[in-house]
Amino acid sequence: MDLKRFEIKKNIQKTDDKNLSFRVFELGIQSTEDYLKPHKKDHFCIILVESGNIKVHIEDKIYLLKSGNISIIFPDQIHFLSNLSNDLAGKIILFEEVLFCSDILKNELSAYNVNLSSHLNNTVLSDPEFKNIIPIVKNIQDIYNTPSLVKKEQARFYIKIFLLGLIESIHGQHPVLHHDTQGPNQHIYIAFKKLLNHHYKIERSVQYYASKLSISTKKLNSLTKKYCGETAINAIHNRILIEIKRQLLFSDHSHKEIAFDLGFSSPSALNKFVKSKLKETPTDLQHGLAQIYTA
Repeated sequence: MDLKRFEIKKNIQKTDDKNLSFRVFELGIQSTEDYLKPHKKDHFCIILVESGNIKVHIEDKIYLLKSGNISIIFPDQIHFLSNLSNDLAGKIILFEEVLFCSDILKNELSAYNVNLSSHLNNTVLSDPEFKNIIPIVKNIQDIYNTPSLVKKEQARFYIKIFLLGLIESIHGQHPVLHHDTQGPNQHIYIAFKKLLNHHYKIERSVQYYASKLSISTKKLNSLTKKYCGETAINAIHNRILIEIKRQLLFSDHSHKEIAFDLGFSSPSALNKFVKSKLKETPTDLQHGLAQIYTA
C-alpha cells in the first residue's frame, strides 16, 4: 500500500501559514477529505468533536469519537478517518512536534510520559473538562486566523495549556500514570521503552536490556509489570508484533522479507512466533487487519 506522508509546511491555506507552526480548521467533510485514506503526518493532529461522531483508525485500533472526545494522533502513526456523521462539528488542530511540551515532559512531567501516545489517541472528557477546553481552542483558532508575532508566541502557550490539561485528565483515568512513581525507578522504565524502540529488531532478550540499564532481569520484570502490566519479555514481543502488523498492513514486502527485516531466521520462524502469540498465521493476521482498512 502506497502511504502518503503529509507535511505541515506544505499545508498552506493562506499566506501567513508559511510562518506558522500550527493550523486550525473546522472539523467536517471538506476539511477531512485528504484524511479518508491511510496516511502518516510529520506533525501532531488533534481531532476534537463538539457534536456528531466520527471513527478514527490509528494503526490497528478503531476509536469512535463522540461529543466531548478528543484524539491526538502522533507523528508517523498510520491512521485515517471514516463514518463522519452529517451533524459532525468540532476542530482539527495541527502542530509541529516542537510545540508538544518536549522539555516539560522530559523533566518535570516525566512520570506522565509512560505510554503517552496510546492514552492520548482517545480521551473522553467530562462535560466540565470539555467546556474548559473550548475557550482555549477558540483562542488558538483566533490567533491562527489573524496571527501576529506576539500572538504566535501566545498560541504556543495556549497549545501547551491544552495538552497539559489533557495529560492531567488522563492522569486520573490511567493508574499507570499515578504519582506513586515519584521514586527513582520510573525513569528506568522509560529508558527501557526507548531502548526497546531502537533495538527490538535485533535484541530480543530481557538480559540485554537489563544489562544496558544496569539492573537485574528480576528488577526489569518488576518495573514492566508495574508500568504496563506485563513481563519484560512480553513487552519485547508486543513491540515486535506491532511492527509485524504495520508491515503486513502497509508494506509491499513478502512474508520472507518481513521475517528477515525483523530479525527472524526464516519465514517459518515468523509464522511460529505470530501463531504462538495470536493463535493465527501471518496470512490470517494480514487478512484480518485488512478488514479494518477496507471495510
